[in-house]
Amino acid sequence: MEKKTKHLEMIQGIINRLSTNSFLLKGWSVVLVSALFALSASGSNLSFIYLAYIPAFVFWGLDGYFLWEEQKFRKLYDHVRDIDESAINFSMDTTSVAGETGGWIGATISKTLVPFHGVLIVAIIVVMLLSRASEGG
Repeated sequence: MEKKTKHLEMIQGIINRLSTNSFLLKGWSVVLVSALFALSASGSNLSFIYLAYIPAFVFWGLDGYFLWEEQKFRKLYDHVRDIDESAINFSMDTTSVAGETGGWIGATISKTLVPFHGVLIVAIIVVMLLSRASEGG
């Protein structure tokens, strides 16, 4: 039972790191988009608003990747939990369980990521439209 426990602890450690990375990405996404908003407002250079799309979409994609990796390691965790102690080989290869997840696209458009990153994209659109309206009027 000791080998299985150690293997499960190793997998759980990776799941925790992936979750932390996802959390940090969300924070950096908001910070960078907000900074670009501030630059566009302070210097009257509206092109910074358009630049805000880059970190918003890149961090959304990265967040989806980390979620997908986390899903694969959760599947691996379940697999290791169910196998016999003698079959434990401490493998961290998730290829055998990758087909059991929705893939990177599925993770990226998941019900947990779309609300967060979608709201960020909508905020960029709203700021862009408001800036255009104030510039023209």
